[in-house]
Amino acid sequence: MRATTTQADTKARGLSRKPFAWTFTTPLYVGSSLNPINSAIIATALVAIATELHVSVGSTAVLVSSLYLASAVAQPTAGRLAEVLGARRILLSGIVLVMLGGLVGGLGQDLAMLTVARILVGLGTSAAFPCAMVLIRRRAEEAGLDAPPGGVLGGIAIAGMATSAVGPPIGGLLVGAAGWRWAFLINIPVTVIALAMAVRWLPKDPVLERGHSGFRQVADRIDLPGVLGFAMSMTGLVIFLMALPHVEWFALAAFVLTAVPTVVWELRKTAPFFDFRALAANGPLARTYLRQALTLLGVYSVLYGMAQWMESAHGMSTVTVGLLLLPMGAVSALLSRPLASRNLVRGPLIASAVTMLIGSAGIMLLTSRSPAIAIMLVSLVFGVTSAASTIGNQTALYLTAPPDQIGTAAGLFRTFGYLGSIASAVICSIVFRDGASDHGLHILGIALVAAGLAVLLLTVPRRLMSRDTSRRTDTPQPPALATTPAAENPTPDTPDTREPDQGEPRVSTTPLPAIAPERTALLAMDFQNGIVPMAADADALVERVKGAIADVRAAGGTIAYVRVAFTEDDWAAIPETNKAFAAVGTAKMLHHEDPATQIDERVTPEEGDIVVRKIRFGSVSTTDLHQQLSDRGIDTLVLTGISTSGVVLSTLIDAADRDYRVYVLSDGVADPDPEAHQVLVDKVFPSRGHLIDTAQLRELLQSA
Repeated sequence: MRATTTQADTKARGLSRKPFAWTFTTPLYVGSSLNPINSAIIATALVAIATELHVSVGSTAVLVSSLYLASAVAQPTAGRLAEVLGARRILLSGIVLVMLGGLVGGLGQDLAMLTVARILVGLGTSAAFPCAMVLIRRRAEEAGLDAPPGGVLGGIAIAGMATSAVGPPIGGLLVGAAGWRWAFLINIPVTVIALAMAVRWLPKDPVLERGHSGFRQVADRIDLPGVLGFAMSMTGLVIFLMALPHVEWFALAAFVLTAVPTVVWELRKTAPFFDFRALAANGPLARTYLRQALTLLGVYSVLYGMAQWMESAHGMSTVTVGLLLLPMGAVSALLSRPLASRNLVRGPLIASAVTMLIGSAGIMLLTSRSPAIAIMLVSLVFGVTSAASTIGNQTALYLTAPPDQIGTAAGLFRTFGYLGSIASAVICSIVFRDGASDHGLHILGIALVAAGLAVLLLTVPRRLMSRDTSRRTDTPQPPALATTPAAENPTPDTPDTREPDQGEPRVSTTPLPAIAPERTALLAMDFQNGIVPMAADADALVERVKGAIADVRAAGGTIAYVRVAFTEDDWAAIPETNKAFAAVGTAKMLHHEDPATQIDERVTPEEGDIVVRKIRFGSVSTTDLHQQLSDRGIDTLVLTGISTSGVVLSTLIDAADRDYRVYVLSDGVADPDPEAHQVLVDKVFPSRGHLIDTAQLRELLQSA
């Protein structure tokens, strides 16, 4: 396709300059800190609560588990509501619930009231992360940005990590100075501030259409039966897991009896709350959930398990244990921002898996006679694991989740994280059932090695196997060009103008500069469902490009996808002076959520790839593609796309002006107008780039 869109209107142009100002991000950071700080701060108040209410310390564990349970259930539900009713509305409602929970807990006179308060806090704080992801995604689309806003996502991660780290010290000061009730009452001033900032600075949600705001309409849009089924089955599962190693048969039965009909219902539903089919088809997203659960299993096993072992087997005080584990949170927070700013996925995820394996091996070597420095080093390694995993998985979530389901996906992401943390408590209780001994710690290390290997397998081999499969396909290869005396000694700056046989791609016969794969990106431009059929012999074209993508991946290069798609604001902003696009805006063509604008599934993006949505002819002028390429150190581009006279021509000229070394795959580009295609390939492209075919690309990569 030759067309893309502009920045929408004056508002959109302003957003493109500074879409994520501090006034927008600060309420999101504060909201995202509410859940982790409430998770951490209560730990310092349990003994005091038990003493004043005349209950056992063990019975106060319900105050911890109730928040975990409420959060695991409520996160995806809040995300779904944010998608349907508006993220700002749901975020404000969540903040009010936290405020109410703080008030009920602060005035509570028995354990039952405190449990209700913790459930309210869990429900309310669950709105923050999924609503933040919806608001961030919406703001990025309004600003015309397809790349994840790494700095903002890093800020969200840091808000969670930092508050988790400072929660216990703050809780200790509050409880010691003012009493345990302030573990609840602290929510009131914090939520008042958060509420004021959110009301003042967050953009209002679109007005709900009449006929779509009634209870029945909302219930149908959010799939209320699916939400309730998920909530009941998840409740049964969490209660079952938290009771282990004791088997809670009633909870297990409740899980099975609610999960089975829920799955059946969701599979039959046109727009389900939990789209099992879409998740099964979206392998990268499913792997992101699993990686998050397994990595948090490891991180929290260190926090829970090593803390118990240090106190029991090593004889350390609680203060010493806290000091030895504190650097773990500090390292996580310090690494998060620089990692997030680069929008990397695969690198951080591999680093997360490798450091998890190293740290787990370190746990297996620790004994009650190990020096404190050795214990601190192990915790520091897991600090790297925590940061790399959080940033890599969070960015992967942003890239792989469907834009219109980012709230639900973000909620499920957090739910899987809770399951991982709950599983860590279960594992610790099993390995330390006879006491926190060295032997139990070593068994824990073995379990974490297995979890680390699983994380590594979810990150590396699947990608490699997809490369191998792609390279073994029966892709028709272009016939080799016969050489002529003139071609054997070409003039370096003179294009080869021999007339090719029918169907034979034109290629360069001049000496070609070498390709450094780590500095090379292949651009797959406009290979989307509504455009691919415009090309002659489209299936063969797609298969050739698919093979080229696989070759570049295998060599360690970068793949970037460019698609043309419009938002409503984009249509409205197209001026009548624009000959190519005025008709697009008038006819409301190529909406960004329309199937026609989605990338062809045969060349679908993978984790770590760049994906941008353009709003004019070229791939660079209306996207942040150049910045993303620069951040990765890319100085060489390989162009493929439809059409030759549109996106390929415009991108080639722009890239050449920006001093990229450019290769054009002659058998990877096509145009509805054969004559225009031939003139460009013969007369124009050789003066600005190197013309090669897919076979030559493979040779250049193999010789690198």
